[in-house]
Amino acid sequence: MRADIHPEYHPVVFLDSTTGYQFLSGSTKKSNETVEWEDGKTYPLIRVEISADSHPFYTGRQKFTAADGRVARFEKKYGKK
Repeated sequence: MRADIHPEYHPVVFLDSTTGYQFLSGSTKKSNETVEWEDGKTYPLIRVEISADSHPFYTGRQKFTAADGRVARFEKKYGKK
C-alpha cells in the first residue's frame, strides 16, 4: 500500500439511537463525542438510526404485504364474472 493516501482506521463505538444498543467496531469515521467502553478505554461515539438490533429484517418484526399475482389483482379490481 502507498503511504499517506488512506484514511486513519481506528476503533469506534456505534450507538443505535432507537434501542440504545452499542457495539465496538473499526471505522474511518470521526466524531467529537466520546464514550467509555466496557474495557475502560474511551472511544469516539457514532450515533446511527438503525442497526442489526432494530432493523426489521434482522429482528423478525418485518411486515409482509400480500403478494397478489397479476390475475388476482385484476379479479380484485374488476371482479370475477
